[in-house]
Amino acid sequence: MNRPHARNSLGKVFVNELFSALDQLRFDEQVRVVVFKSQVKGVFCAGADLKERAKMDDAEVGEFVRRLRNLMDEIAALPVPTIAAIDGYALGGGLELALACDLRVAASSAKMGLIETTRGLLPGAGGTQRLPRCVGIGLAKELIFTGRQIDGEQAASMGLVNHSVPQNSEGDAAYQRALTLAKEILPQAPFAVKMGKLAINKGMEVDIASGMAIEGMCYAQNIPTRDRQEGMAAFREKRPPRFTGK
Repeated sequence: MNRPHARNSLGKVFVNELFSALDQLRFDEQVRVVVFKSQVKGVFCAGADLKERAKMDDAEVGEFVRRLRNLMDEIAALPVPTIAAIDGYALGGGLELALACDLRVAASSAKMGLIETTRGLLPGAGGTQRLPRCVGIGLAKELIFTGRQIDGEQAASMGLVNHSVPQNSEGDAAYQRALTLAKEILPQAPFAVKMGKLAINKGMEVDIASGMAIEGMCYAQNIPTRDRQEGMAAFREKRPPRFTGK
């Protein structure tokens, strides 16, 4: 993300650009992991572009927030693992974007918060649904009701982020840790990883019995893959597997 004059705030043009990027990523079979990072030092995403929103009427605001919600849903629905590298401020819609990712890595000095209530708003791009799944209902309510900002270490202790790392002189410590995490995922069987993500995401939406049925369907799709056969052959032959995603 690189909108420095507006701290990567989510305006109409920027949102359209993100949708276009997602369309390209979704159908690129060479993509194994997606990392969301900022090119703007000290900020991940400052949230919605409130200066732009101030010029909208009520109907336009409702439509734009619906589009933001769709954007987060599209990020969550990417078939490959996604990692948010939070090296600075991730506020409001910026944190909601990070919450739409599968994994989150934050610099210890990063600042995060669903601050909408401090602006007379409430989270409208999935924050009220995704935050409780990370930190629990009680903590989610506390963070949303107060609009409190927390740092990377606090976020890690709550389970909001997977890892918190000390910031470096270049200001990209979270991105570097995210790359390391991505490189751990890359060697694994791509189709199996995709099915694992699908089973978790869909299973979380239903009761455990239905979730087990979803897992079974995902597993069944993986059985006839070449990668599964390759994994078994590599185990027998005591060598690293060579997965192709087929």
